[in-house]
Amino acid sequence: MDIAALSIVMNQSKVQQDAGIAVMKMAMDAGKETAAKITDMIETVAVDPNRGRHIDIKG
Repeated sequence: MDIAALSIVMNQSKVQQDAGIAVMKMAMDAGKETAAKITDMIETVAVDPNRGRHIDIKG
């Protein structure tokens, strides 16, 4: 394999790697955003204070 062909192959490999990393970063950002929204949603949920106080033990 000559130097020009090797250079082209290496450049294509780098472009593919950069694209893969960019997609992975986008997925990680989306995951972080989803986790933040879920955390906010959990914090804002009002808990019913009467729920769970009494247990019906009749069988």
